[in-house]
Amino acid sequence: MIISVPATSANLGPGFDSLGLAVDLRNKVEFYPSKFFSVSIRGEGENNPRLKGNNLFVSIFNEHYNRLTKKRQKFKFTFHNQIPMSRGLGSSSAVIISAIASAHEAAGIRVSKRRILNHAIIYETHPDNITPAVMGGFNVATIEKSKVFSQKKHLPDYIKAVVVIPNKPISTSKARTLLPKSYSKENAIYNLSHTALSVAAFFNEDWEILKLASQDRFHQKARMKTLPELFSVQKIAYDSGALMSTLSGSGSTFFSMVYDEDSTMLANKLKQKFPNFRVKVLNFDNDGLIVEK
Repeated sequence: MIISVPATSANLGPGFDSLGLAVDLRNKVEFYPSKFFSVSIRGEGENNPRLKGNNLFVSIFNEHYNRLTKKRQKFKFTFHNQIPMSRGLGSSSAVIISAIASAHEAAGIRVSKRRILNHAIIYETHPDNITPAVMGGFNVATIEKSKVFSQKKHLPDYIKAVVVIPNKPISTSKARTLLPKSYSKENAIYNLSHTALSVAAFFNEDWEILKLASQDRFHQKARMKTLPELFSVQKIAYDSGALMSTLSGSGSTFFSMVYDEDSTMLANKLKQKFPNFRVKVLNFDNDGLIVEK
């Protein structure tokens, strides 16, 4: 069986822990029953030996498979990873979701995406990454009574994502320590209103207002200061006609949305300015979690 999950960009400026979207950069896992347990990794993380010995996927998979079947079956897992690790593109969410989905498929139990999402929230307590990873598209999500409630918007083909992936990782837990312990009423209202405007803009496909709507006072500047080049990335993006340009999750990746016809020009400018960073033009992903046999 093959399970695949897309990369995600979360927060999208003001939508702290609540907004996210999926891009067409996928992690895939192939697995089947075997006499011997084995893990092989290709792509991102293949040169990290710790991933084989301390694999989050295998831990979650076994937990759910044993719960569902009361059996201890060995499997051979082959991971094909395209999502960079610790770069703000939802790599850990992809691992969590693919492990839960794989365990259910291995047990012969089909469950809804919503059920998988509600299982995933146990391991990832913020729904901004896991929701678009499962559902695809643009999502606004919240948690109420340990369940995820969300709404999805399909993203059209004529807009693209341009992502700049620095050569420096930023851990989500460390990035959270950079944030203030409290916010003023003024800044809270600012982010609330801009988040609401962002949601309306996505659902109405009013892309031109996103530059204004995606402004943030909660987290971006504090996190971007750890890698000052990101301020230049954002300026180049906006000077080149980007519809929005925001820190992806907690970073270090920077996400920009552009019209299709502007994507190559922006990517080339960013590659020229930041030769040590990876720059990718990506389609948006509207499928989310995919199960193949």
